[in-house]
Amino acid sequence: MREELIRPLSSGASLKKQIDASKSNPQEDSFDIWWLGQSGFLIQWNGYCLLLDPYLSDSLTVKYANTDKPHVRLSERVIDPSLLNNIDIVTSSHNHTDHLDADTLNPLMKVNPQIRFIIPEANREFVCDRIRCDRGYPIGLNDKESVVVHPFTFFGIPSAHNEIERDPEGRCKFMGFVVRFGSFNVYHSGDTLLYEGLDSLLKPFKIDLALLPINGNVPSRRVAGNMNAEEAVWLAKEIGAALVIPHHYNMFAFNTADPELFATAAKREGQPHKVLQLGENITFKKAL
Repeated sequence: MREELIRPLSSGASLKKQIDASKSNPQEDSFDIWWLGQSGFLIQWNGYCLLLDPYLSDSLTVKYANTDKPHVRLSERVIDPSLLNNIDIVTSSHNHTDHLDADTLNPLMKVNPQIRFIIPEANREFVCDRIRCDRGYPIGLNDKESVVVHPFTFFGIPSAHNEIERDPEGRCKFMGFVVRFGSFNVYHSGDTLLYEGLDSLLKPFKIDLALLPINGNVPSRRVAGNMNAEEAVWLAKEIGAALVIPHHYNMFAFNTADPELFATAAKREGQPHKVLQLGENITFKKAL
């Protein structure tokens, strides 16, 4: 008998209503953020909505059904991407489907015809083939580069999934992004192991909010790995993150982690943290 799926705290039309209300009440001194599952987050700041690495379909479950690596869902889908008609920017940190999903991105782009799309420049051909867009449409970024889109500035940070992999021109295929807006700096890691020098790259940004994976690196899963809970807490503390939120768990049964291990480690180290429920929102405001 199949176990009941994890239900989001907020989902569908109710979640959409929250996002719309937030966008219609712009604030400069705070921002709202929602966890949409896996590594997907939605940030609303000052009337703009930024969607980070969304996976809002069942494409992987369908793709791997009847194989020796089934992607059995643990949680309900938070929202149909066609409901999100208020998005200004969307990102893909790398080419894995839970970060670059045509079944999410195509409906999203249909209802947001002016949406801007941030990707690693190294992945342009693959990305455009997958979502069937014009080669000039995505905005490409590499490490040691930045790009300004609307009020957001994106800085490219190499990710090791499982290695820092580059194309023949030396451009990163797996990336994280530091996003600067107003007085805030948010780091979304994409998928990455903890590697030597990552903390040094991030410290100068004085990160307010770090969004880090916790599912670990388990070769028997036969997928690329990530930081585990202890490593995520170490990195957050080392870079002085004002808050850290974990991601990349509770989506697929074969590739998940217990967020309580993360919370325990964060409490032990005195690292401010928040474990979000699916569809949950927090309003982030700098401490006085």
